[in-house]
Amino acid sequence: MQMMLKKLGTVFFTLMAIVVTAQHKVTIRITGVPASPAEPELFITGNYNKWLPAEKQMRIAKNDKGLYQITLPDVKPGLLEFKFNRGNWQLLECTAAGKLANPHTAIIKSDTTLVVKIEGWRDQYPANTASAQVHLLSDSFYIPQLKTWRTIWVYLPKGYGAGKKRYPVLYMHDGQALFDEATSEGRTGPVEWAVDETADNYEDGCIIVAVNHNHDKKKRIQEYYVTANEDYDTVYGKQYLDFIIHNLKPHIDKKYRTLTGQQHTYMAGSSMGGLLTLYAGLMYPQVFGRLGVLSPSVWLDFENSYQLINNVVPNKWYASQRYYFYAGGNENRMKKDSSYVEMHNDVQQTIAAIQKKIQPQIKLAINPEGRHGPWYWSLAFPAFYQWLVQP
Repeated sequence: MQMMLKKLGTVFFTLMAIVVTAQHKVTIRITGVPASPAEPELFITGNYNKWLPAEKQMRIAKNDKGLYQITLPDVKPGLLEFKFNRGNWQLLECTAAGKLANPHTAIIKSDTTLVVKIEGWRDQYPANTASAQVHLLSDSFYIPQLKTWRTIWVYLPKGYGAGKKRYPVLYMHDGQALFDEATSEGRTGPVEWAVDETADNYEDGCIIVAVNHNHDKKKRIQEYYVTANEDYDTVYGKQYLDFIIHNLKPHIDKKYRTLTGQQHTYMAGSSMGGLLTLYAGLMYPQVFGRLGVLSPSVWLDFENSYQLINNVVPNKWYASQRYYFYAGGNENRMKKDSSYVEMHNDVQQTIAAIQKKIQPQIKLAINPEGRHGPWYWSLAFPAFYQWLVQP
């Protein structure tokens, strides 16, 4: 009897494993492509193949009706994301207006047929998307604390050239992803935040200073970590913030008509840049009065940010700060132990810890459909910027 029950148990768990890991066929049919180029060589890439843009087996052929069609045979249940391209990230599909957009998405529960249309090809539009208000401060600005050089961009409000008004300054990280598709890069292709397009809607917003991150992704992470941890025993976040405060800010204040005080000095960033921005606000409250903490990677910080919050001493600078937190409802990450982190919960717990200790003004925005990436930060940025520049 026990042997029979054991066998039944084995069969049950085997069947459960099959159900959990069941995969489906997804047929994707393209009903329209741009007229040029004629007979393009099409590829599909997505979260099912680690976003490799031009795998041979992902080449799309025409069906017997003359429509481009491909069947993906082993798609896991859940969210499917995909994009079309003509062989590399520079030859991506785009909107009819020539802008890169979020991937096509579908929730897969069974064998499925999806019908989509390609509106345009990005390479058939101007490569640069930055507005006329974006200027190159330097392509080799020296960072003595890191013994390196970095490209730095400056956005000047539309009203800047018309008078003698002084402006607040917003410092941002990951500069190559903010203004221009031609310089941006990402897991799903070069999608920019469209920070300049948002700021262009305000005659008198703020000056925006954007520092490019290190092209080496590992070194970027080291520069955005403030506290060493078991993943990175050497980090440079303190040096990077020291550069912004003691080198870059004085240069910007001297070169441009800025408002220099704490109430007019801001910082914003996302992911690891969001974590670094959180640290900047906590470590230098006398410098940064408003902070935009978007999708901060608190889950990667080994509880160090909570320790810093617990150790801060309340003062007048903290009391006058304002924080804007953003998170996506679908920003889930897997830890080394295979457990999942819901990043919006991390954000809410961080807010609770800050409010308990120093009680600054805090606004929280959550996009229930939001995921982790520049497309969603581009959607979140307009509300943040309006909050930032308007009383």
